[in-house]
Amino acid sequence: MGTLLELDLTRGVLETPPASPVAAFRARHLPTLRELVGALRKGARDDGVVGVVAHIGGSRLSLAQVQELREAVADFRTSGKAAVAWTESFGETGQGTVPYYLATAFDEIWLQPSGDLAITGVSVQAVFVRGALDKAGVIPQFGKRREYKTAADTFTEREMTAPAREMASRLAESAYEQIVEGIAVRRRLDSARVRELVDGAPLPAQVGLDAGLVDRLGYRSDVYDELEKELRYDDRLLAERYIRRGPRTLHEVRKNLPWPQKPLVAVVRVTGGISVGRNSNSPMGGPGSGSDTVGAALRAVADNERVKAVVLRVDSPGGSYVASDAIRNEVLRLRSTGRPVIASMGGVAASGGYFVAMPADVIVAQPGTITGSIGVLTGKGVIRDALGRIGISREAVSEGANAQMYSAQEEFTDEQWAQLEETLDRIYKDFVAKAAQDRGLPEDQLESLARGRVWTGADAHSHKLIDELGGFQHALTLACNRAGLDRDEIAVTSVPHRNLLSQLKAPTTTDDLAVSAAPLTLDGLTTGLYSALGLPPAGVLRMPFSWEIS
Repeated sequence: MGTLLELDLTRGVLETPPASPVAAFRARHLPTLRELVGALRKGARDDGVVGVVAHIGGSRLSLAQVQELREAVADFRTSGKAAVAWTESFGETGQGTVPYYLATAFDEIWLQPSGDLAITGVSVQAVFVRGALDKAGVIPQFGKRREYKTAADTFTEREMTAPAREMASRLAESAYEQIVEGIAVRRRLDSARVRELVDGAPLPAQVGLDAGLVDRLGYRSDVYDELEKELRYDDRLLAERYIRRGPRTLHEVRKNLPWPQKPLVAVVRVTGGISVGRNSNSPMGGPGSGSDTVGAALRAVADNERVKAVVLRVDSPGGSYVASDAIRNEVLRLRSTGRPVIASMGGVAASGGYFVAMPADVIVAQPGTITGSIGVLTGKGVIRDALGRIGISREAVSEGANAQMYSAQEEFTDEQWAQLEETLDRIYKDFVAKAAQDRGLPEDQLESLARGRVWTGADAHSHKLIDELGGFQHALTLACNRAGLDRDEIAVTSVPHRNLLSQLKAPTTTDDLAVSAAPLTLDGLTTGLYSALGLPPAGVLRMPFSWEIS
């Protein structure tokens, strides 16, 4: 008798808790990845938990998130408790590959008899709007360093360039290798057989059962009837509710007492686009990291003697060069105090996201993390002719030869373009030099791995751009080991963390101001409209094109 933990992974998960009341309302009932991993870790050691059942489906989780959950499920299974996954279908019209890869982490997989196994493989996709811009009369003008920095290709090309295709092919190949290997190991099949089954997908449920891809066919009620019969549990509880509930035993009460004080491991997050200023969270654009906020958090950690180690959790495609550089400087300053700093990469830690992680003592990433993109891009779309076609004109009077340099009404002059090229060269050279310094690699070797190229975590590890493969829990363990701490005798604190009362107080220093909530804006809506019109994102340290696995 006991509790059966439930995971509903069809909703997706949050990388970081909502930063504002509006964001919290929009994300209500969504767990964080850290909560789910923590619940599985705690449940494995809790005699009151008899097993876990997971509802899997959709394609809302990134490959790196799935790998983090697979590790947590593997840890849970070492307790000998039941771990069962079920779904109506692994994709009715494709996109079942990653959900199925996650399901194979469990001991038993149930599939609805009418369902499919649409484990059709991996696809990397890029969107090009050059043709639409030409029709609209928009003139794209972008510079980049180097050939793999392909975000500008969205606006300047009509199809993938040779370097972009090469990079995309390797991303797909690396992700596919990871998925095939994971399925083969857990289902006790040869890798060649898994590839054969994928090439024959989508597969009907019965074919999947006969091939050993699933264990049982049945509906949700069948799954729970069987679990109730085998486990005789008293109640069911969502994993996030389980980890959030208060102490229920004397041991848990003692463990949660504030005394004696435990050594702290601080978690500082860099989530979303990186910009100068405070963290942001817009209704349409999601979370963003400001160098003021992250820098203040790192300084607070450095000044807190109870903090013995730090995990820098990065889930960001990059953004501003100067903001990223400011954060990197604070990481180096924190390291100079002797506290270990372990960078833990989420689904994406590329360009500026890689920039802020690279000075850490150790960089940890999942094999499916998207990282690297050591390169630079900038430019603009000239919309003068497009507006003219619909009867809109604009004039400006200015002083200074370059006052209109970044205006969307005028093209770059030859002199301005030369200045832009010099800026790109300067930033790229600085990025490469600092990456080489932080990673302890010869600059020419680092430059050959840079050139704007995106890597999976697995490939980045083989090229020494990161140090170890694993998730947040692995990074936390490394932080404890480096600080000489017992993993089970620490307290983990998120910085900055301000309760409602502290947020209502007026800031008295610039650091107080930096960690206060930024005003709610519609910047995300504006960014979305710009993107729809083919205009570039802000920041020169930005990951190239988006990619998805189906």
